[in-house]
Amino acid sequence: MDLSVNLGGLRMANPVTVASGTFGFGREYAEYYDLKRLGAVTCKGICLEPSPGNPQPRIAEVRAGLLNAIGLQGPGVREFARSALPWLRSQGVPAICNVWGHTVEEYAEVARILSSEEGVGAIELNVSCPNVHSGGAAFGTDPATLASVVRAARAATSLPLFVKLAPNVPDITVFARVAESEGANALSVTNTMPAMLIDIERRRPFLANVQGGLSGPAIHPVAVRLVWQCAAAVKIPVLGMGGIVTSDDAVELLCAGASAVAVGTANFVDPTTPLKVLDGIRDYMVRHGLSSVREIAIPH
Repeated sequence: MDLSVNLGGLRMANPVTVASGTFGFGREYAEYYDLKRLGAVTCKGICLEPSPGNPQPRIAEVRAGLLNAIGLQGPGVREFARSALPWLRSQGVPAICNVWGHTVEEYAEVARILSSEEGVGAIELNVSCPNVHSGGAAFGTDPATLASVVRAARAATSLPLFVKLAPNVPDITVFARVAESEGANALSVTNTMPAMLIDIERRRPFLANVQGGLSGPAIHPVAVRLVWQCAAAVKIPVLGMGGIVTSDDAVELLCAGASAVAVGTANFVDPTTPLKVLDGIRDYMVRHGLSSVREIAIPH
């Protein structure tokens, strides 16, 4: 049985990784299992300079999901390379580094710095961040802006380049094709959905940031649709994510056309979820007489 995956040039022993922002830099979860059992570890967002994130409260449980406005808190790329990456490299598992910035130049510079560091397997561009040069609109909600940041990052690195597309656009296939045309090697689909929670007793927004990103089982059917659309629209592979709690959820995304999957919010509930998902994918393949994980996808 062949569980291996070539995700846009990143070779993974199996198709299961984790979603950025739910796994830290890996160290927090290493006490639960050997990280080499994963196909890859996806790091939380890395930017050029340290970022304190948003004020509290910035996380809330909601029905069938989680609402967060963490604000991409992190130590900055140089501190990540100094203190976190050496340990992660020692774990013997490919690292996908999620990158964000406020300008095109910041994205490119972080990609350039990471490209010189041993142990980085791929770069994932988080394009759901506000572009300060265009009035705060997210990079991932305007095709021209998306093209500029992917083009700049592509010029700055020879590593496999993934683009994590925003879900809140009229037609995600437009953005998928733009990312592919500018040199992306794979797509990560999908990110959290913009959402809001109101404290009705205090009659004010619950999150200090007012709005946040909705993740978890509530967005899974949306993720399935977006993965299906992207897989049909481009030739590069898709990393599917969004509401994976069980192996059935993961298999559904693989059926929709994803080449690999990422477990996110479920890591907070049960840190061993990725391993249970992997075991379930293996059982599914046995049950259906499949010899390769690539056979799970169904025709579009």
